[in-house]
Amino acid sequence: MASCFPQPPAHKGGYYDAGDNVKFHFPMAFTSTMLAWSVEQFKNSMGPDLQHAMEAIRWSTDYFLKATNIPNVVYAQVGNAENDHNCWERPEDMDTPRTAFAVTAQAPGSEVSAEIAAALAAASVVFKRTDPAYSKLLVNRAVQTWKAAYQNSDGMPSMLVSMCLSPRWTHVQIRDL
Repeated sequence: MASCFPQPPAHKGGYYDAGDNVKFHFPMAFTSTMLAWSVEQFKNSMGPDLQHAMEAIRWSTDYFLKATNIPNVVYAQVGNAENDHNCWERPEDMDTPRTAFAVTAQAPGSEVSAEIAAALAAASVVFKRTDPAYSKLLVNRAVQTWKAAYQNSDGMPSMLVSMCLSPRWTHVQIRDL
């Protein structure tokens, strides 16, 4: 079970899940990784939509930079899923507590940390030519977050895919520096 914090340090940004008012970072990170990978592969075919895709990637990676700004702490969720499913209002009107859940050495959860690292690393490839400083920030944070995933591993076999994606994207980024 992840450590619980009554109020996350910075929870603005990112994407809500499935029409809910909860931010589940694992599916958000996976989606961001796939979007970044798609942009990298098909950027020459995207025309004017490339800019919109890059803005969507940056929206999530800016959020993930906040979710990983404390070394060895990775915020994995904002909002309580059960309470949220009983709340039918716009995020702008929410008055329910925005409890945050983080993975730490005491509450391991390598999968979400590694997937966030993969998203950051994949996005760093996307921004390498258009915003090299941001790209470098993303790859450095990807390395830090992957190390947290490795150090805070819960030993679950399911972590292997996420644990492998992040170094792959980091290698792609570093190889071309």
